[in-house]
Amino acid sequence: MTTMVKVAKLAGVSISTVSHVLNGTRHVNDETRQRVLKAIEETSYRQDALARAMRRSRTDSIGLIVSDGGEPAFAEMIRGVEQTAASQGITLLLANSAEDPQREARAVQALLERRVDGLILARAAGSGSEALAEFTNQDTPLVLMDRLSADPFDQVGVENRAPIMELVEHLVSQGHERILLIAGDTRVATLRERHEAFREAMTTAGIQEADRLTVIAGEPEETDAGIAAALSGAKPPSAVIACSTVLAAAALRQIQKRGLRMPEDIAFATFDGFAYADLFEPQLTTVRQPAFQVGATAAELLTKRIADKSAEPSIVRLAPIIEYRASTGAAPSGTAPAS
Repeated sequence: MTTMVKVAKLAGVSISTVSHVLNGTRHVNDETRQRVLKAIEETSYRQDALARAMRRSRTDSIGLIVSDGGEPAFAEMIRGVEQTAASQGITLLLANSAEDPQREARAVQALLERRVDGLILARAAGSGSEALAEFTNQDTPLVLMDRLSADPFDQVGVENRAPIMELVEHLVSQGHERILLIAGDTRVATLRERHEAFREAMTTAGIQEADRLTVIAGEPEETDAGIAAALSGAKPPSAVIACSTVLAAAALRQIQKRGLRMPEDIAFATFDGFAYADLFEPQLTTVRQPAFQVGATAAELLTKRIADKSAEPSIVRLAPIIEYRASTGAAPSGTAPAS
């Protein structure tokens, strides 16, 4: 195995000089630095990252746990975290909890055992406060992403209430009263906030309780059954709001099965939306959240926390954009920031 001693001997320098070149801990003149780098290349020397981490008490790595890395919004958040981390020379270790609190707990433990410098967590549905208890008694910084809570940690997500309330106002202004909200699993903080905002907006609009239709479910089969029942009822909704891309896909399948036209038979809007949205006919009214920026902000908050563990926690809410399109009877170019 090639050692630093062999590199130093071949380059004609001291071991400490090789160390300074590798770690950037002291200026080394360019001619000497080039000799060291050439010796490293010729000997195929590889620095022991674990030993280096132990010396510095840093691994230059962070962990990220999301509930579903394949979901479009989370995929963009992951990209934002990774790109921001990479720009600072930090390696990202990614885990997927699949909405399973026990799997989430195992992922947290595994990443902590790998001595990541910090962790970003988008909590699984049903993940209790005990999942965060470990971080209140130890040194590893934590940032909560997307799914926020009342716990005293740095957090970043989007504003969920205003977009839903504005969508309801938009639909009511077009004469819709029976509006179906596909809320999904309200154990998830983002979906719960959107559900609460829907109920508040319907109350503000003076819509009767009987006309506030909601599908709350966890498993896909339950969601499909709930949507089918609502659309096939004696008094079906005239408009639908889906709270995520996955829920939107479930709703659109049921709408298509029944041969309903948008917006003539039923108006439709969704949070997050789909890639290549311009290929949909009609184009869909969408609440577009700044998912990449959520991830980038999470990484920025974490690196700041790693550098200063005494600062007060920050909570950041980023504003989505509502893109009004033909599926709710709006002009395709209509957009508005969610206030």
